[in-house]
Amino acid sequence: MSTSVPGAAPACPGPDPNPRPPAERLPPGSVDCHSHVFGPVDRYPYAANRGYTPPDASLDDYRRMLSTMGFDRAVIVQPSVLGTDNRCTMDAVAAMGGAFRAVVVIDPTIGDAELQALDAGGARGVRFNLNNPGGLPLEAVDAVARRIAPLGWHLQFFADLNLYPELVEVMRRQPVPVVVDHMGHLRPERGLADPGAKALLALLGEGRAWVKISGAYRCSSSEVPYRDTTAIARALVDAAPDRVVFGTDWPHPAYDRPMPNDGDLVDLFNEWVPDPALRRRILVDNPERLYRF
Repeated sequence: MSTSVPGAAPACPGPDPNPRPPAERLPPGSVDCHSHVFGPVDRYPYAANRGYTPPDASLDDYRRMLSTMGFDRAVIVQPSVLGTDNRCTMDAVAAMGGAFRAVVVIDPTIGDAELQALDAGGARGVRFNLNNPGGLPLEAVDAVARRIAPLGWHLQFFADLNLYPELVEVMRRQPVPVVVDHMGHLRPERGLADPGAKALLALLGEGRAWVKISGAYRCSSSEVPYRDTTAIARALVDAAPDRVVFGTDWPHPAYDRPMPNDGDLVDLFNEWVPDPALRRRILVDNPERLYRF
């Protein structure tokens, strides 16, 4: 992978270039519900106020990982470093002929025609990234929700609920479904009685929220295979088995610990969810409803 252009934002490493197959093949139709594509940077330049500078992570590299894991479909999530310029994300979706969907980042003042074009191109939600510079401000949530409600889109939140459990109240009042990234960044050492965990479990129990049991390596206090996250993942699945999805988070940007291999992450998911019928629900059925495949 090529290196990105230099800038004030620190560079981050790329993914493991040798993804290994998981011990158990995923069911046909599986969807990787959280990933990103970066570059080439001369075509898709990064925002000046970004928090990190990733190397190129091409669609071809991503497709190779998907094939190795056994994923047939995917969701590309707009990263904070690209701001509201969704071209890289939407071009990747367009190249896959209906096998991909997108979660984008928009300005609340976006025109109706542009919003309709994003929907026709496969966009299904808007992401609020509160953990990295370059994301939409929380103050824009209500305005964005009003714009996307007629389209049947959802709001996706990338936020650490250990630090900000009150964000659940913001999510609760929205007129559209909400999706919580990376298990809400719940920390295993804080347990399920932590305010953030209790707030997220309550929100799931109310029937409107979804959660991605992704990013275990971001939540874990241990090294591969991150098994200290198992209790959290299983509690989230138990709380809302029809509103849980899984993603690899490839190419794992803005991560400064040893880079995970995607085979390890899929193996961990299969440990979390040993029942084949429930695996299929999380990997196939739930994403089909949420992203309208």
